[in-house]
Amino acid sequence: MGWEEENTCFRGCCRSQTIPLHLPSSSYSLSSPIARGAESIVYQATLNGQRVAVKKPILSTSQDIDKFHKELQLLCKLDHPGISRLVAANGKPPNYMFFFQFYESGSLADKIHVDEWCPSTDLALLITLQLANALKYLHDHGIVHRDVKPANILLDGNLNPHLADFGLAEYVSDIKQVSVDNWKSSGKPTGGFHKKNMVGTLIYMAPEILRKELHSEKSDVYSFGISINELFTGVVPYTDLRAEAQAHTVLEMNYTEQQLTAAVASEGLRPVLAGHESGVPQRILSMIERCWDTNPQNRPSFDEIVIVLDSILGKNVSKVLEEEKIPPVTPLISPAPETTILRPYQESVNWFSQGERFSRSASAALDSCEGNWLDSSKNSMSYHPILSWGSFATTGRRETMEDTHFLMPYLCNNKDIYTFGIFDGHRGAAAAEFSARALPGLLQTLGSTNSPSDALVKAFIEVDVAFRNELDFRRKSKELKQKDWHPGCTAVVALIVRDKLYVANAGDCRTILCRAGHSYALSRDHVASTLEERERVISSGGEVQWQVDTWRVGPAALQVTRSIGDDDLKPAVTAEPEITEMLLSAEDEYLVMASDGLWDVMSNAEVVSLIKDTVKEPGMCSKRLATEAAGRGSKDNITVIVIFLQPVSTAERIY
Repeated sequence: MGWEEENTCFRGCCRSQTIPLHLPSSSYSLSSPIARGAESIVYQATLNGQRVAVKKPILSTSQDIDKFHKELQLLCKLDHPGISRLVAANGKPPNYMFFFQFYESGSLADKIHVDEWCPSTDLALLITLQLANALKYLHDHGIVHRDVKPANILLDGNLNPHLADFGLAEYVSDIKQVSVDNWKSSGKPTGGFHKKNMVGTLIYMAPEILRKELHSEKSDVYSFGISINELFTGVVPYTDLRAEAQAHTVLEMNYTEQQLTAAVASEGLRPVLAGHESGVPQRILSMIERCWDTNPQNRPSFDEIVIVLDSILGKNVSKVLEEEKIPPVTPLISPAPETTILRPYQESVNWFSQGERFSRSASAALDSCEGNWLDSSKNSMSYHPILSWGSFATTGRRETMEDTHFLMPYLCNNKDIYTFGIFDGHRGAAAAEFSARALPGLLQTLGSTNSPSDALVKAFIEVDVAFRNELDFRRKSKELKQKDWHPGCTAVVALIVRDKLYVANAGDCRTILCRAGHSYALSRDHVASTLEERERVISSGGEVQWQVDTWRVGPAALQVTRSIGDDDLKPAVTAEPEITEMLLSAEDEYLVMASDGLWDVMSNAEVVSLIKDTVKEPGMCSKRLATEAAGRGSKDNITVIVIFLQPVSTAERIY
């Protein structure tokens, strides 16, 4: 193959005769991301002149590196046309990466729900057969995939499916070594053994997994049944919408996560089965129902499933291939770059860059706010806070990260001015990414002629207008998929000018102050369940309806009533923030800012209590709060910023 060194990973535990496992940096080039998850980012790339997809794991602990090597060992052994093909890997620090064949038609999930693709029944049956053969191959080799779902099924240019993402895959023998008693006696839902084994995506997870029983090959059969029913119906499981489940909307309109878990595991809830009018053979519908049977022993094996599908398609396979103009053999090498038809990434616009561009154009005079703001606080210098700060963010139980934040000390190049912000996206991350980069620069510019409070209000409103104008331009130029047309974000920003604190909030992010050991709220949640906000929305021409468990705004069923973006709900869902202004004193210990992923499961007083028993280092406090929220079952992204207002020893504990 042309390599001179021994072809192993850095540790020597991964070997291959055909796949290079260490690559010179000159041989590849990464470009734009095509997918983001809690544990990895996937990029478009070129390797030795050929287009590939690169999965770059997010490695933060030694366990993460162990997991990389385990996945690499497994991938080196797999060789089946229905499985995503590993073409190379970089198994040496610091850049651990997997290089896969590029599949230009994207995932089955995107094909169905973004492109609104409706395959013929015969083509859907053929895809089902190919996928079943791939899973049969895995099970024959003693491997359980553990995360079968349309998002992990990639389609090539000929619409042949390829099972991808083996980050959770395990050998059956390894799973069976762990006792159920050990699992059930383990700690919180995100800790210890539970975290290793409670894997997958909720709407595709088998009842035995939801009940904390162990995985088996039959758990893959269940996920397969849910997935192919989605292929035949075109509907996300447990919804009646052809749309991806988004934060604050779809699934939450019908079930909370806990309610859905209980309904699936204990009450036998299943997605709506494909109807006879769809043309799906009755034998297939019966097979789907067997696949998602509550009792794993009643589910068929993939040997049985393949036999059923073969008997239905039979000699019609050639006819389907001919009618759909699909070559009978899937190519095993990537097409040459000049012949590849690229599928645009659904979030092709770099909203961080757009926000930075707006910020640069707005902040021509970098020191513009210094004189005006410092002059306004020159009479209140009896106390001077000494700041230290840190942050921590985690995707949590969601598959994508829609939170973002900024830490900007020494705004306007002055050591007495600080600003910090958190932006919690919904219906995509675009509004949050744009706002986090756009707002600080605009805030500096507005400071030349406005008080800090007025500057914050105007910054929120002008960023909202700028984002919606950019969004409108992108829609008209057809750079966005329809599902990305109306993103939004909630936001909270803290501005400290010497000993004065200003907090601007729009939505349900929150900021609290710890003063003399007690918590004080510096913002209030703007949600439709609040009577005052509900009345404001209605008086502005908006619609508020009770949906299942709470009040929601408009057709988008948004829980929050103030946000940046969400232009389909303007002006009722305003971007205008509420401002809290206060004078800091020696009694003030620290601020905690966080997205609602923290506050959904933790009260203000509980946050103060946790920090009281944590080493007084802001980064460690932020991480403690976020991980505790995840452990308590928060189902959202979680971002936390902790800002200490007086010097503390990093080893100090206060009881």
